[in-house]
Amino acid sequence: MPTAVISDVHANAAALKTVLADIEARGVKRIICLGDTVGYGPDPLECVDLVRAKCDWALMGNHDYGVLYEPTNFNPGAESAAFWTREQFDQEPDATLRAQRYDFLNRLRVRVVERIGPQGAEPLSTANEQSGIPLLAVHGSPRRPINEYIFPDDAVNSPDKLESIFDRVPRVCFVGHTHVPGVFTDEPDFYPPGELGEKGYTFTEGEKAVVNVGSVGQPRDFDPRASYVIIHPDRVEFVRLAYDVEATAKKIKAITALPDWLAERLYEGR
Repeated sequence: MPTAVISDVHANAAALKTVLADIEARGVKRIICLGDTVGYGPDPLECVDLVRAKCDWALMGNHDYGVLYEPTNFNPGAESAAFWTREQFDQEPDATLRAQRYDFLNRLRVRVVERIGPQGAEPLSTANEQSGIPLLAVHGSPRRPINEYIFPDDAVNSPDKLESIFDRVPRVCFVGHTHVPGVFTDEPDFYPPGELGEKGYTFTEGEKAVVNVGSVGQPRDFDPRASYVIIHPDRVEFVRLAYDVEATAKKIKAITALPDWLAERLYEGR
């Protein structure tokens, strides 16, 4: 059974609900999340509730960490959004629900190891531990799972960085964080989805890959459509979906603590 992988929702409920509806329509039953459910956007509570209800597991992103602990090394806009998001958690009048949401953040994992077999991605078990394709999932990178970026131009400008990263990749690694979808190979090289064709990236014997699934709620590849991937037994499929950007932008602009540029960037996917 295929597995859907989402990341970087960033409190954008309109985008998340569009993606979840598409996943359901495709008959995909399993969803995992690579982090940054909150931050930047206007709907942190709704998005947390959806992710904890729909996803098998979720990772800790730097914005999740910033809300739970402190927004370290954030720009002023991101920092303001983190503090505002924390206020939304704290102002929940239902004590049980408030505790459940904080418990969700507190239990987010830093890295997950699974296997890709005939049924797609699945948790490790004694039956599949030595078979299939090893899968590592982190938010940022295998070296610094929460906050290291792997940029597309690293394939050209920072080959030593990529070599160090691939040393920590058993076979295939799934990441988010940059909000730019595509596949790094250990050549090293970077292939955006448009260069991979309709089928996406096919797993190749002897080749390691780092797959960036892109962002559900704040794409930065100059394509405003929500991005996610589906893991099939033999390949990774990239999916882009238009959603109601205007609805999310209006919500952001109505919140004083959130800078208007957080809304404006959504129209251009930057």
